[in-house]
Amino acid sequence: MTYCARHLEQPPAREDVDRLAGATVLEFGTPWCGHCQGAQPFIQAALESRDDVAHVKVEDGPGQRLGRSFGVKLWPTLVFLRDGKEVDRVVRPQGPEPLQAGLQAITPGA
Repeated sequence: MTYCARHLEQPPAREDVDRLAGATVLEFGTPWCGHCQGAQPFIQAALESRDDVAHVKVEDGPGQRLGRSFGVKLWPTLVFLRDGKEVDRVVRPQGPEPLQAGLQAITPGA
């Protein structure tokens, strides 16, 4: 799976996220968030050719349990997972470098 432009209609349960195999990037934000919109070109560029990384885009907000379980406070927050475990995190990326570092952390040798 490569870059996903749309938020999921229904977020996965935390238990399902914890069971994910391989490399995954969870992106928390909203469609109307200016910071989220500004970061999309960087996120898309980092993920569009990465067939080895799943991208799960989750709409966050009050009452959204998945974001709370990861301690998300600012949008966008990208959580880099390897086999369901957090390896790295990037909050409000301002360029491609932090995203590349996160991807390297979850796909060593790739």
